[in-house]
Amino acid sequence: MNELQKRIYVAGHRGMVGSAIVRNLQGSGHKTIITRTHDELDLTDQASVRRFFAEERPDQVYLAAARVGGIHANNTYPAEFIYSNLMVQTNVVHEAWRSGVRQLMFLGSSCIYPKLAEQPMTEAALLTGKLEPTNEPYAIAKIAGIKLCESYNRQYGTDYRSVMPTNLYGPGDNYHPQNSHVLPAMLRRFHEAKLADAPAVVIWGTGSARREFLYVDDMASASIHVMQLPAEEYRRHTQVMESHVNVGTGEDLTIAELAALVSDVVGYKGRIQTDPSKPDGAPRKLLDVSKIRQMGWQATTSLRAGIELAYLDFERSLHGEEAIA
Repeated sequence: MNELQKRIYVAGHRGMVGSAIVRNLQGSGHKTIITRTHDELDLTDQASVRRFFAEERPDQVYLAAARVGGIHANNTYPAEFIYSNLMVQTNVVHEAWRSGVRQLMFLGSSCIYPKLAEQPMTEAALLTGKLEPTNEPYAIAKIAGIKLCESYNRQYGTDYRSVMPTNLYGPGDNYHPQNSHVLPAMLRRFHEAKLADAPAVVIWGTGSARREFLYVDDMASASIHVMQLPAEEYRRHTQVMESHVNVGTGEDLTIAELAALVSDVVGYKGRIQTDPSKPDGAPRKLLDVSKIRQMGWQATTSLRAGIELAYLDFERSLHGEEAIA
């Protein structure tokens, strides 16, 4: 079947990653993209997911639905993070297999790797050490998702692939002041400080932790690129069908450097202060992206350009908040 003719289900199409995948697919000419809102389909309800797959019979699935958040959210809601993600993954993967779906893409996270993994982190680092405690429940759920796909491949001969992105940001991000990831949280904090003419902005931790960031539309293009690779070529790069693939830029910076860059993009003129009483998280998280580059893909959006686009999206989101209020 021609790629453009396939019926493609994008789980989590309203989220940052899912919406970027839909944009990319539509831009490439795909006509039949299947979506459901949470109100229309609760992915934690196995019976509902089973009925959905029986009725829609998609050819491909992008599993981008997940409960996500930053350090504060992961620390505050660990039970919800592990339960929701395990249930969604289990239901979608199992019911996709039951309905005959041969191709599925599972989107994970770089937090699957040990806290003190050798940097940059290769795919082989999985399960070689202890996880970062602040997001361990979420990480365990994502590891289970990888192993779920591997197990169905081994037992049933499916072609279920997994990509592990680094920290993502961009249009559709969550800008909540407490429950968002570091980059969108900074955008809100520096924007509000600019409006209030605040003398200083305080960022969590020492500022020394190093992080890698990937623009979400680059992540979408990587996911689709990996999904569309012929099985033989995918096996050639991963050795076996049981391997996952890192997706990132291959470059990182300190949180302090990130704060300075966000401050400059936003136009804030005050001081930046650190709060060492708050957790840094893992000291460094940089992915080895040599495998996906060998597959013919690499990121194209620079960090500054991506942050500028994200700031425009944040400002648009503020108008939505005002309308709701």
